[in-house]
Amino acid sequence: MKDRTTLPAIEASRLLKRYGDSAAVNAISFAVGTGSITGLLGGNGAGKTTTIGMIMGLVAPTSGSVKVFGADMAREPYRSLYRMNFESPYVDLPHRLTVRENLKVFGLLYGLDNIADRIARLADVLDLTEFLDRAAGKISAGQKTRVALAKALINEPDLLVLDEPTASLDPDTADWIRGHLERYRAEKNATILLASHNMYEVERLCDRVIMMKRGNIVDDGAPESLIARYGRQNLEEVFLDIARARRQPKLEKDAAE
Repeated sequence: MKDRTTLPAIEASRLLKRYGDSAAVNAISFAVGTGSITGLLGGNGAGKTTTIGMIMGLVAPTSGSVKVFGADMAREPYRSLYRMNFESPYVDLPHRLTVRENLKVFGLLYGLDNIADRIARLADVLDLTEFLDRAAGKISAGQKTRVALAKALINEPDLLVLDEPTASLDPDTADWIRGHLERYRAEKNATILLASHNMYEVERLCDRVIMMKRGNIVDDGAPESLIARYGRQNLEEVFLDIARARRQPKLEKDAAE
């Protein structure tokens, strides 16, 4: 069994990223508990991608810090990178390599043993077997998404960071992906950070939602709590209220009535 810690999976403290005079992320602080699924939401330009980049150790903060399983990602990312992985349909795998070859490369990057066995297990679970030896550039959008998820699960990560994991998928494939993510979290006690514009997906998967706007955290809570606080029927309406500044949240005592 992997070593677990009581530390938060992610802990951001006064996390700031400036590009010139503009703050893409404006001194935000939050913690994400181990074993949770947390949504990181906001419109285009809200700061989600920059925040994810700093969590992954790909973007250096201007000031403040972000720790993953206790490791400062700007100074010592090697302490946690092997426990993390990332998936996005917007990041293509090399087209000329086969699916199997792509997965093998990532297995080698993580220094894994028994890579062939891991690929075989993932191919079985994610229904990849029939096109494992097909070039990655010659598979369908739904197949590419399943391959991207296999890549993200190759090291059985404790922290899985997802950016629009079901974008452009048909409802059946999208539902299948969501179900697999739920099962993975339950089986591995994994932590998932999800950036998505699909509010149905967020309501279904997330224990908590962090709402961002113009680099700031503007609200934070369980989906059902946010829906009640804004007096809305669903999370999409809450998202629009925040994006358009058209309704303020109710006081806690009013939301409970």
